Order: sequence, then C-alpha cells, then structure tokens
Amino acid sequence: MSQIGIQHSFDLGDGRIVTLETGKLAKQADGAVVVKLGDTMILATVVSNKEAKDGVDFLPLTVDYQEKYAATGRFPGGFFRREAKLSDYEVLISRIVDRAMRPLFPEDYHADTQIMLSLISSDKKTMPDALVGLAASAAVAVSDIPFNGPISEVRVGKIDGKLVLNPDIDQLALSTIDMIVAASAHDITMVEGEMSEISETEMLEAIKFAHEAIKVQINAINEFVIKAGSKPKREYCHEKHDLDLKAAVAKATYDKVYAVAKQGNPNKNERKEAFKAILTEYKATFTEEELKEKEALINTYYHGVEYDAVRQATLDTQVRLDGRKTTQIRPIWSEVGYLPGAHGSAIFQRGETQSLTSVTLGTGKDAQMIDGAFYKGETKFILHYNFPGFSTGEAKPNRGPGRREVGHGNLALRALSKVVPTDTPYTVRVVSDILESNGSSSMATVCAGTLALMDAGVKIAKPVTGIAMGLITSADNSSYAILSDILGDEDHLGDMDFKVCGTKDGITAVQMDLKVNGLPYEVMEKALNQAKEGRLHIMGEIMKTMDAPRTDYKENVPRFEIMMIPGEFIGAVIGPGGKVIQDIQKKTNATISITEEGKEGRVEIFAEKLEDLKAAVARVKGIVAIPEVGEIYEATVKSIMPYGAFVEFLPGKEGLLHISEVDWKRLESLDGIIKEGDVVKVKYIGTDPKNGKAKLSRKATMPKPETAPAAEEKKA
Repeated sequence: MSQIGIQHSFDLGDGRIVTLETGKLAKQADGAVVVKLGDTMILATVVSNKEAKDGVDFLPLTVDYQEKYAATGRFPGGFFRREAKLSDYEVLISRIVDRAMRPLFPEDYHADTQIMLSLISSDKKTMPDALVGLAASAAVAVSDIPFNGPISEVRVGKIDGKLVLNPDIDQLALSTIDMIVAASAHDITMVEGEMSEISETEMLEAIKFAHEAIKVQINAINEFVIKAGSKPKREYCHEKHDLDLKAAVAKATYDKVYAVAKQGNPNKNERKEAFKAILTEYKATFTEEELKEKEALINTYYHGVEYDAVRQATLDTQVRLDGRKTTQIRPIWSEVGYLPGAHGSAIFQRGETQSLTSVTLGTGKDAQMIDGAFYKGETKFILHYNFPGFSTGEAKPNRGPGRREVGHGNLALRALSKVVPTDTPYTVRVVSDILESNGSSSMATVCAGTLALMDAGVKIAKPVTGIAMGLITSADNSSYAILSDILGDEDHLGDMDFKVCGTKDGITAVQMDLKVNGLPYEVMEKALNQAKEGRLHIMGEIMKTMDAPRTDYKENVPRFEIMMIPGEFIGAVIGPGGKVIQDIQKKTNATISITEEGKEGRVEIFAEKLEDLKAAVARVKGIVAIPEVGEIYEATVKSIMPYGAFVEFLPGKEGLLHISEVDWKRLESLDGIIKEGDVVKVKYIGTDPKNGKAKLSRKATMPKPETAPAAEEKKA
C-alpha cells in the first residue's frame, strides 16, 4: 500500500498545475518536498545541524543540484556508468538557489546547512532550473530551520513581444529573454539571464512580471506549510557577545576608520594596511591574556565598524574609498595581439583589475560535448575563466575551477554569445586569466573577450562591454548611493552586486544579487540607466584600441572552406569504412567533417596551411565533380593493360584510355609511349554504355596529322 503524502496544488496562471508534496519521501531530512509540473519532478531536501562549529561566524551553506539520468530514461556516460561530480550546468543551477536563499537566513545562524535538489523525473521539455528555487524554499519552509522567507524563482521569456512565464525548452529557442528571477513576497533577491539586446525598460518590465508570478508561488508555499502542519522554528545561539566590548571598539575606532575611508586612496593594499593599523593600535591596549579571551570578538566588532563607517562616509560625501565619484569609472587601458602564438589575444585593465584573454579557433571536432540527463548536444562557443591566487596577492593551491569561476565564466559567455556568429565553422574557445583583481573581474573578461575575438578575426556583430554596479543604503533607507564599477571592498560592504553587459544597442546578459530588503524599482531603474552610461564609456575606451574585427584571420589560424555537395556523393567522399576521407586527411594534413543538411552534404575542410587546404578541396571536388563531354583533364596513368591504360582524370575517378585513343597512328602496344605514373592530357568523350565507365581520348587533344595529296602518293 502506498504511503500518502500531504499535497497542495496551484495554477501557474496558464492552466499548468504545480503540485507540492511532503511526508512521502526522505522523511528523516529536516525538510523534504517534491515539486511536480507535468512529468517533471524535483526532490528537495534540507538538513541543518543543531549546533554551529567553534569559531564559525558565517553560514556554511551547501546547495547541490543533480540530475538523475533515470529521470529521462538514459544511461550516464563514462566508464562507470553512474552519476559523478556535478557538471558545470548543475553547478550553475546550484548557484542560482544558493544566491537566492543565502541572504535570507538569519545573520547569526552558523550551523552547517545542506540543501540537495534532485531531478528524479523529466518530460524533457520543462526546464528544471525554473522550479529549483520553489522546491528548495518549500523544503526549508516545512522544516524547523530558521529562514526569513519563503522565496521562489521563475524563468521569464519574451516571445513575439509577449512575456512568458516558465517557457519550455522549445519556446526558449524563440525567446529574446532568458532570465531567472528570485524574490520574496516583497523584494527581488536575485536576477540572472541573457537577452537579445533588450532595453533597460524591457528588463525592468520582465522583472516586475516575474515578481507577480513569484507572489502567487509564495502564497502557495504558505498554504502548503499550513496543510503540512507548521513547525515552530528551532531555537539557537550561535554567537556570544560582549555588548560593552562592542561599544568600546566602536568608540575607539569608528572616527579613525571613517577618516581613512574619506581619504580616497586608490591603492587597495595601502588602504588595507591603514585599516589594519587602526585595529592593531586598538589591540595594543589589551594584555596578552585579555586578547586570548577577547580577540575573536574584537575582530568581529571591528569588521562591523568598518562596514558602518565606510558606508556612512560614502553616503555623506558621495565620494568612494578610492576617491572616485559614484558614477566614475576607473582608468582603462587595453592592448590586442599581445600573445603572438595565439589566434587572438587581448589585455584589458580597469583600475587594479586585469584580464589576459586568448582566443583559439578549432574545427567542428573540437566542439564541447554536453551529455547531461536533461540536455544532450554540443556547443561550439566555449569560455573559461581562471582566477589564480596571485591575482589578489594570495598564496593558495590551484585545485581547478571552483563554483565562482564557473559562474563568472558563464556570465561572460552568455554576454558574448549573443554577438558571435552562429554560422561560423570554427569552434571558438575564449580563456580569460585574471592576473590582477579588485572587483569586476567577470566584466573585465567580457571586455577583454570582445577585443580578443576581434583580434582573432571572429566577425562578431557588435562589441560587448560589461560593468558591475553597487549600492549602499542608509539604515532607514532614506538615502542611497549607486556605485559604478565597484571595487572588491564595495562589493563586500555594499547591498547590491549588479552586473550588466551589452552592446551599444541593448543588454545581452545580467547578474544581480541583492543583500538588502526593500529596493524600490525606481532605484533599480536608476542603477540600470547608470550602468548603461558606464558601459558605453567603457566601450568608447576599448574601441580606441580596436573598433572592428580583423578583415582576415592571422597566419597561424587554421584555414577552412565549406562545400555543399549532392547528398548522393556523401558516401563517395567518406568511402567504405571511411577509407577515402581518411586517405585525404592523411595525405593533405587537413581535417574534414561532413554533416547532412536536407538533401545535401555540408563539407567543412580545415588545414593549417593554405596549400594543404587547396589540395584537400581539390580531392573532394574531384570526387563530386561530374565530368563534361569535351572537357580536357590532366590524368595520371594508374595501370597498363594490353588494350590500353587506366588513368585517374579526377580525384577518385578513373577511366579507360583505349589503345586506339592514345595516338592517331595505329599502335600495337604502349611500350615506349606511356608508362605508369605518367601524367597525360585526355579528353572526356563519354561513358561506355556497357559498363558505365568513363571513355577518354589522348589523341583528341593532339593535332590530327595532315593526309598527303593522292597525286604525290602515286608519284612516290
């Protein structure tokens, strides 16, 4: 007999029904919910330890999203045939939930917390990432874990000028907007997406549309919690405080920190040392014994002083930590062609943030294969973002790209993908190595990527630039400062990190994380317009370096040619068991790929050297060429027979040169006339109706000897 869970359903507004269920699966977790839309089902579980570990002063939250291959009736790839480490796609979905929910856990809650999301069934059309926020939030809501929610997430598309809620995978291909929005009942908490050069007004409309849909889902979660039996939230005490010490730290250090913040020193390290000196000076007033007991709290309280003083200094003066005005962009310089061995390269530096970016152009065989449970295919545009420790002056081991690197790289990829031509035969790989960092390194990647792509000769539609915006608000929300091109410290101490990328004509990608409640839409609109001004300023700067793609590729770039051939010749080019195409590739050092497009074959030929490309093209053309009667060809003698010679007059095409067609005079044999390997001119004179073989003539290319007059013959 089946276990009956507690269910609650609601309508998305277009007839699609979403069902929330708890009490049936994973009952030993603190909270477990299954979200179902059609045949797509996501299991969300949450577990949080009762106590925090010693010395932990943050929320150790882990969010893992994983797709079960059984959900779509598929086997995992690889040797082990089982789900393994999270793919980049799964990491990105995990980040969406993490970024939306983390700010809403209580600031003083420090217990290890894990949210796990599993795609356990899929109809292969419903996008699971549009449901994960709802599932995770519902799981926390039915648990006893403290949370200032609930929240939910939706996807917004725009098809034929109309906003669409949670479009399926087929609809998404037609959409000019692909944006995930997360929000509570009152406030937007996260935005992530890509767009086809939309305006700031369009984007704001899409966010408002998403928020209205989210309010319906949050109401459904609240009703669901009541049905499930609302649990009282657990009591906890993860922080110990000394309020007298807190007041003493503030009294002794606030004015000094405020003064350093007002100095406007553009050097990050000097500012850091100045703030550190204030703390060191204050600690010197304590004995070693006192510090053993109080140092951890002093550090915590001093960080709070820094947070308050720096923010207040910016609000009071509208001048920032590095001396800039709120709308001012840091100094920019850029350079292309720095790496002579790369197919394209660029350096982009803005303030103390620097990206060295390279572009590599490969063949279709270099495309990245994607073998997920929900999505299977390939991509020919790849972007990798690397953030080594030395970029911030730190010594740390290189363990490969982390979730942050994956997320930052994906944002830059989405921004640039909108201008990279889809019909290019090349697989394009962009690699951004961040060599210096003080804020906005993902946006530096976008700018450097634009320059490197143009340097490589990739015919991008338009240059793309990006900017990171920040926000500082007063405690009572009565005043605020919107910051253009934020520093790392401003990101850490601010209330918003809003990255906007686009061309001169519109937005191509965004990523926003809000840490403050109650951001009015008019402030968001102002931030978007200020971001546009900054983006266009940055674009003007990089276009001083390069304003359009190279007219031709560099010498070291593989050359290519695309041929469309009749479908019936595809097999001839490939040959039995691939014999013909392998022979062409071996002898010409070219790479050839063939795909069917309707009744034709698309042949893409790549080679490092132009002469190799020409040789491979000639071979393929010869195979698919249809000889014309009367046309003269240069033929290579392949074999000699008593009755003539077999010659190859086109690549892969042989015909018989009969002994009677070798010369105008009668020949008994071909000895001394032609031999194997000789190259002779022949004329195509037709096809033998008996065997379909080509008939060739050598004598038809030679002048016919004149016949002597009859009288002279008699006299002779």
